[in-house]
Amino acid sequence: MKIGVSSYSYQRLLNQGKTYFEICDHAKKTGFDAIEFTDLNTQNGKGETTQEDLAVSIREYCEKIGLEITAYTIGADLLNGRGCAPAEEPERLMGKLDIAALLGAKIMRHDVFWSMAGFKDWRGAVDKIVPAIREVSDYAAEKGIRTCTENHGLIMQDSERLVYLMRAVDHANYGWLVDMGNFLCADEAPQHAVGIAAPWAVHVHAKDFLFKSGEQEKPEGGWLTTRGGNYLRGTVAGHGVVPVRACVNILKAAGYQGTLSLEFEGMEENLPAIEAGCAYLRKLAQ
Repeated sequence: MKIGVSSYSYQRLLNQGKTYFEICDHAKKTGFDAIEFTDLNTQNGKGETTQEDLAVSIREYCEKIGLEITAYTIGADLLNGRGCAPAEEPERLMGKLDIAALLGAKIMRHDVFWSMAGFKDWRGAVDKIVPAIREVSDYAAEKGIRTCTENHGLIMQDSERLVYLMRAVDHANYGWLVDMGNFLCADEAPQHAVGIAAPWAVHVHAKDFLFKSGEQEKPEGGWLTTRGGNYLRGTVAGHGVVPVRACVNILKAAGYQGTLSLEFEGMEENLPAIEAGCAYLRKLAQ
């Protein structure tokens, strides 16, 4: 299993003006095998004016320092549209696949929807967007890129709903970005969910959370509310309640050989948290 890191883990530093090239240097120095990028922002480049130019610059730099680019993760809403009409969303995602190809990423994650647009049942919402997902996956296959959807966003977060999505799409080029921490956002036990998700896994996020019961008053500062009314806050991998070791062992037993990618979103200082997460995941992946 390769150990990677999401650029999202460095988001606080990127917001402060660090460049993608600087975080790539840190990732390589820390000992990661690979890095994935969320939707590129030219403000974090070196003067590139388009995402296309920035993608080429990042790919060339990562090739120079020996850091694999494993995935490109994109926000999307095939039911409601994301800055465009819903009918235009597949074409927008195809444009993002072009950028993924310039990066050299072999996986692109896209969301499916963030609100149900009048549907009373999430199954109806899923059925509505299946043709669009297949269209995007067909285009990705032509470029040698595999598409996937992550369990996040509260609606499409737990294993039952993602399994329904996988079976409904039923496309050889489409799979699941399994985020072991995000199942807690739907109040589902990660060990149980990862065992269900493993056959569809094409990419994995390792994430950890602190937990507080909804019987308590919501704590101040950085806590999110789960679908069931409990509270979570991101933390350093290995410091929280997510059974990361058990989840990794489940994935190993299922034959998963992709990247285990750290996604840190805690309040702790970025660089020490990422470094501790890398060391922890490295031990688990052996």
